[in-house]
Amino acid sequence: MGWRKVLRYFGLALLLPGAVASAQLVDNTQAISTSKAGINKSLTDEVGAGRGDLMTPGSSIYIINRDPFRSVRRGRQLFQRKFTQAQGQGPNVGDGVGDINANNAIGAGLSDSCAGCHGRPKGSAGVGGDVNSRPDSRDAPHLFGIGLREMLADEITTDLRNTQTLAVALAIQRRRPMTMRLVSKGVDYGSLTAHADGTVDLSHVTGVDPDLRVKPFFAEGSEFSLRSFILTALNNELGLQASNDPDITTASAGGRVVTPSGMVLDGSKDKIPAPPAPDPKDGNEIDPAIVDHYEFYLLNYFKPGHGQQDERTERGRKVFNRIGCSGCHMADFIINHDRRVADLETDYDPVRGIFNSLFATATPLINVIDDGSGQPTLKQPAGNSFLVQDIFTDFKRHDVGVGFYERNWDGTIQTTFMTRPLWGVGTTAPYGHDGRSISLDDVILRHGGESLKSRNAYAKLPHEESDAVLAFLNSLVLFPPDDTASTLDPGNPATAGFPQFGHGSIKLTVLFNDPGDPE
Repeated sequence: MGWRKVLRYFGLALLLPGAVASAQLVDNTQAISTSKAGINKSLTDEVGAGRGDLMTPGSSIYIINRDPFRSVRRGRQLFQRKFTQAQGQGPNVGDGVGDINANNAIGAGLSDSCAGCHGRPKGSAGVGGDVNSRPDSRDAPHLFGIGLREMLADEITTDLRNTQTLAVALAIQRRRPMTMRLVSKGVDYGSLTAHADGTVDLSHVTGVDPDLRVKPFFAEGSEFSLRSFILTALNNELGLQASNDPDITTASAGGRVVTPSGMVLDGSKDKIPAPPAPDPKDGNEIDPAIVDHYEFYLLNYFKPGHGQQDERTERGRKVFNRIGCSGCHMADFIINHDRRVADLETDYDPVRGIFNSLFATATPLINVIDDGSGQPTLKQPAGNSFLVQDIFTDFKRHDVGVGFYERNWDGTIQTTFMTRPLWGVGTTAPYGHDGRSISLDDVILRHGGESLKSRNAYAKLPHEESDAVLAFLNSLVLFPPDDTASTLDPGNPATAGFPQFGHGSIKLTVLFNDPGDPE
């Protein structure tokens, strides 16, 4: 598909049928309904020809490379799928029995869908349920923009490790200690000192583990790979085992592999947990092709949007910066090599917005290549640099005071946490990794430790300035993809049955090789 054809498809959405999705979806091949609001393919059809390769139609590798927007949509449907017991769902790890001090997954709640924890806004990887992985529980975060977070953290890791390699080489060459700052993308992680014998003093490294691997996932920063994250969640929360995943198996054994989403997993540099053991009754329950689509979906998941911006929100942004909040909640980062196939900008637009006051503009980020195989063209990520705006994090761990400390099952106290990205924060109440703060004002005033100075500065603001800060934060929003008008489906209020029909959506179907074959 050429560029012009891709862009022309943006105007065809109203001509093509598509079911409206909700947070959790049933399988239309299993649960019959008149509305047919659900997943159109069976789980067997979603597995297709398995992992396959570029020349195996219906395989995950084939679809990701030749029909990538279908893979994104399929991953989303799998994310929302209500898995059945016949498909291996439940019980979860140990069925709640065992030593939770050693394995906190025993406390994970059993669900039958990823959307059980990440369910709203409608049709999205939004905010959701309570996750009892700690005695005080956790508030499941939204997953908007999670692929951008994986890429940024991975590039920062590469920069930090390259600095260490350079410091060691110089120390050996010059036969004296070499101290170098660890800085990447404007974030300072302290310093290291390399010695002439090749050893490295990492005692002054801050905000990251001594292996210099930045781990942006989970509140405490304990995971860096979307693929590993997926296998863990399937096992712990759904009781579904992807025990023969070839990528995680290879990496956990010390090998190097590039996943279908382009993520390099190198077990010689990082400790990567092995896949879960097979189910005692059913064996392996999740085909690697399913994990491929999950990973590709989350890599490409839409970033949060912006609600109405005005003088008040602009003033709030300036005050936010002035009182030092931006020291940890940094707004913008550049990705050097973007592995996504599209970007989506979602902004306040009361004219074109129909079900809400937002409108999304989709931009393909692909190179279309005819490989001469007679198969559909390759549609591969362009791999250009990309400016990630208004993410508001620094990819570091911080001690932000006893108000955020949490108990672990073994009685220890977790004192440091990754800086939570603030994009989408306006629609993610309650706040804090534990959901203990009801309002944005509460969670700001809860800060202490490294953030105490900024917290106190906020507490002393006149009401008009603190209100402006809150207005600014509340303008950082999530959105329901199935109910947000876009260039892919601008909507039409004259449609019969409006607003249940014709309200516009972010409809990837129009970008499929065969738009008439719905997922």
